[in-house]
Order: sequence, then C-alpha cells, then structure tokens
Amino acid sequence: MNGNKQVKVGCCGFRMARAEYLTQFPVVEVQQTFYQPPRVKTLEGWRAEAPDDFEFTLKAWMLITHEARSPTYRRLKRELTEQEREQCGSFRPTPIVSEAWDVTFKCAEALAARRILFQCPASFKPTKENIKHMRAFFNGIERPHDLQLLWEPRGGWPDATVRELCRELDLTHVVDPFAARTVTPDRCYFRLHGRTGFRYVYEDDELEELYAMLPRDETSYVLFNNVRMREDAARFQKLIEQEAED
Repeated sequence: MNGNKQVKVGCCGFRMARAEYLTQFPVVEVQQTFYQPPRVKTLEGWRAEAPDDFEFTLKAWMLITHEARSPTYRRLKRELTEQEREQCGSFRPTPIVSEAWDVTFKCAEALAARRILFQCPASFKPTKENIKHMRAFFNGIERPHDLQLLWEPRGGWPDATVRELCRELDLTHVVDPFAARTVTPDRCYFRLHGRTGFRYVYEDDELEELYAMLPRDETSYVLFNNVRMREDAARFQKLIEQEAED
C-alpha cells in the first residue's frame, strides 16, 4: 500500500458470504444496525469470526435519525407505540432516541467498532430546532475518547454550519466525494452512492480521480454503496495496489 496514502476499502453491507468477504476486504459498514439491530451475541460471533485486523463500522439505529414516517421503518421488526413513533428521529431528547443510542453503542462494543455513522435523511434540514437537538444529543451521550462519530447530512446543510457542528461536537463529516467535499478532510470517510443513483457503475478514470482525492499521511475509509459495490470496491483496491507498486 502506498506509504503516503493509507486506504481501507469496503462495502456498505457484506454483499456476499461473510466468510468470503472477510478474505477480500479490510472493513465493512454494517447496515443491519440501522434497520433492526441484531442480537449482541450475533454480533459478537461476527467479531470472533473476523481476523483481528478486520474493522467493523456501523450505522446508528434509524430511531435516532429518521422520523417514523420514513419508508425505512418498513424493515423495523420492533413494535412501537404511537407515542414512541411520535418521538422517533431527528436526535430528539426522548426516551426512544436514548434507548436507540444505548442499543447502537452495545452493537459497537460487540463488534469492537471504533466508528459509528449517523446518516440523516434529506428531510432533516438545518433548522434551529434540529441543530439544538443535535447539540443536546451529542453533548449528552457518553462516548469513549477513541470512538469516532460520523455524520452524513443530506438536507442541504451549508458547509459553514456543518464545519461548526463537526468542530464543536467532534464529528467526522461523511460525504460522497463526487457530490460534495468533506469539511473534515483530516478524517476521511467516503460513501460512494453512485453518481446518478444506486445502479451506477464507476469507470476506471473515476476510480483514479477518487484516489487522487484521498489525503496523504492519514487513513482514509472508502465504502461503496452502489449496485456493483463489491466489484467496484475490488477494482479500487487493485488500483491502490498498483499505485503502491509504482
């Protein structure tokens, strides 16, 4: 691997048999924790199966970020009361959001994960109320000093506001680099959603462009989330190896 660019490449979800994935990539972003977190013992089993240097990152439970009207709730197996449904999402200071964080954190502990992603819906706009709730949430939770919290805003947030919140709340700004620039370039975590949507397949020159975007002297995370994420991630990994040889 290039001495100046250290890159961990993987997929948003295993997308193949877990045992096979573990031999091909150094990191995975667990998606199940967003929809319906698996049991802790199940995740502990995943950790035990993986090589010591394999890294799990995970998406925080949607009950923290998404309101109950989101179509993502169709995959929720837990029954919510009407009151709980009204209190879900947008980092609200409610018992259900607090419980969802506790569950998310236990999942991270089971996987020995040091990175948790908070992916917000496009409906989560930069309003005063949403910013207030974000501040209260991230200032109120207990987090180990080495746990990196990642934030992917998708509701038209101005860079200045994102930069201020990331600095104040110690968050890493997550972007698709072909759509936006991160305001925390020293902590690079990219999610590749496809330039025109999920069915997009990246061209070789685009992967070269992606490599050029990565910072030097810092470890970057590049997670593919398009229809051919496994193939594109493998191609990008091969490109990194070739760059190292050159």
